[in-house]
Order: sequence, then C-alpha cells, then structure tokens
Amino acid sequence: MNDRQIAPKMLSALDLAFVGDGVYGLLVRAHLARGGSRPVGELHRMAVDYVNAAAQAAAYDRICPELTEQEQAIFRRGRNGGAHPPKNADPGDYAKATGLEALFGYLYLNGEEQRLRELFGKIVAEKESA
Repeated sequence: MNDRQIAPKMLSALDLAFVGDGVYGLLVRAHLARGGSRPVGELHRMAVDYVNAAAQAAAYDRICPELTEQEQAIFRRGRNGGAHPPKNADPGDYAKATGLEALFGYLYLNGEEQRLRELFGKIVAEKESA
C-alpha cells in the first residue's frame, strides 16, 4: 500500500466519480439489506433501480436545493468531466449521474460521512415516498 495522501480537490472529476460510484452503490446496498431478508436476485434488481443513470439524475434533482456552493461546484466538475455514456443511457442523465457520483466520492474522501448520510437519506426518503 502507498501511504501518500492526495487531497480530494486534486483528483480529476472522473477519479472522484469512480470512488463515488462505489460509495453510492454501497449506501444503496446497505439500505436495501436493512429492509429485511430478500433473495439476492431481488436485492440486485432493487439496487439497479437506485444506481442507473436515470435514477441517479433524479436523485441529484431531489438534493440539488440542499447543496452548498462548494458541493454544486464538485457536482459540475463531475457532470462536465467528459464521461462517455453507454448507448442505452441518456447523455444528460449520464452526465448528472457522473456529477452525483463525483460529489459522493469527494465527500467520502474528504471524511464527510455525516453529510453523505444526510444527502443519501433525503434521496431515499423522497424516492420511497414517490
């Protein structure tokens, strides 16, 4: 292991999104697992409903009013980071999803777990009440 520390602000937008993809996926899986015992295939299908580009774009729309200026700037870095969407994804949704993942990656690497939980809680509460 390398002991070097790199400040999250020094990472590229796509590096932040790479980390954020894992963080967001873990939060989703932990949330679903806490919901009670279900077959793994069902949990996977439920997770896909949270982590696809369209769902993440909608998640961003739900938390956008809650974001600080700095968080908005991180989101924009990720959104404009140049990720190439797969053929089945809407480019606008994919860009928003990448921005959301960059924000989650930044917050995680910056040690802001409480803020991650707060934003994710809002995403889940509004998704499940819809």
